[in-house]
Amino acid sequence: MAKLQPVRGTHDLLPDDARRHRHIVETGLAIASRYGFGEIETPIFEFTEVFKRTLGEASDVVSKEMYTFTDRGGDEITLRPEGTAGVARALISGGLSQSLPLKLYYQGPMFRYERPQKGRQRQFHQIGIELLGVPEPQADIEVIACGADILAALGILDRTVLELNTLGDAESRGAYRAALVSYFQDHAEALSEDSRHRLTVNPLRILDSKNEGDRAIVANAPSFDDHLNPLSQDFFAAVTEGLSALGIACQRNMRLVRGLDYYCHTAFEFVTDALGAQGTVMGGGRYDGLVETMGGPAIPGVGWAAGIERLAMMVDGVPGPARPIALVPVGVGVERALMALAHRLRKAGHTVEHGYSGNVGKRLKRAGRLGARVALILGEDELARGVIQRRDLDAGAQEEVPLDGIEGHLARFR
Repeated sequence: MAKLQPVRGTHDLLPDDARRHRHIVETGLAIASRYGFGEIETPIFEFTEVFKRTLGEASDVVSKEMYTFTDRGGDEITLRPEGTAGVARALISGGLSQSLPLKLYYQGPMFRYERPQKGRQRQFHQIGIELLGVPEPQADIEVIACGADILAALGILDRTVLELNTLGDAESRGAYRAALVSYFQDHAEALSEDSRHRLTVNPLRILDSKNEGDRAIVANAPSFDDHLNPLSQDFFAAVTEGLSALGIACQRNMRLVRGLDYYCHTAFEFVTDALGAQGTVMGGGRYDGLVETMGGPAIPGVGWAAGIERLAMMVDGVPGPARPIALVPVGVGVERALMALAHRLRKAGHTVEHGYSGNVGKRLKRAGRLGARVALILGEDELARGVIQRRDLDAGAQEEVPLDGIEGHLARFR
């Protein structure tokens, strides 16, 4: 029989990893809650149409990376590759457009079939926020500020750079797209195969091509700024000035783009080189046309998502588990009394490890390996007298204390 292994591109979250993962999720929620974001949890799988509409059938995610299958009822289902589409679908199907503005925080697994690499898996995890129903630049500023505060709380903001760009409104974007297509058509023979395909379906994506030949052509491409109308210029100025007022530093990246037409105005990424090659740890932007693309009303939105695995690789000093109290029996006649004591102490809020076998020496060694703070040693003589031995495992001191009111004698070790 073949040795069973995790599916390629997946990994187990063992206790240390799970604690780091949970620290990121809970830190994100704690900070987002200060900004008024409430938690939402959408299904891990959706009807495939949810993602085809939002990501575009010509996108790499839809055409190459989605986990899609037909279920037993004949419906085409897809494991979610990202979180925003599910939130927008929930807004429409849940009738939430009557409760705008909506401020939502999500977390959970996402799925994309791509080559696994450091910090990127086929099953990966994200935290993210979405602010729906606010067309003003204040929403963009607040969303970015919330992300910066989360990175700061995790201790990694100073190892990132906020890159910012504007995609303009629909009018500006249309004018720029036309200029870009005209330019790239003149260089079509020199473009990579992927970029020649993008020229017909998604020309803005050529701007972030990693192909060296494409990058040389992109270097002389028309500037988006030359095609921004006054409304778009004012919007971007309001965002940058607002961030400056909050003390959030950013730098312009004019090649930072989003390929689909429902994206507009602000696009941003927090990038780092702390993981080797420069990579994005948090990215997002404004998507005023998304909900309408999905068949809902015209509702503006802005948000971001961050990969938990990448954040986890940068986070230091995650709080460890609570140091337990170890219960050590001397003889078999006290086991039942210790079980009752363990239950009592856990109800009082203590973490308790009850060794299951072995003599006193072996149990004390195990307590040391577990990082126990104190050991409670109980023999039949102590039980008859209503006392227990309390050993401070850090200091090595041991004293006899009453069983009655033991919680008070353990308060300083909690």
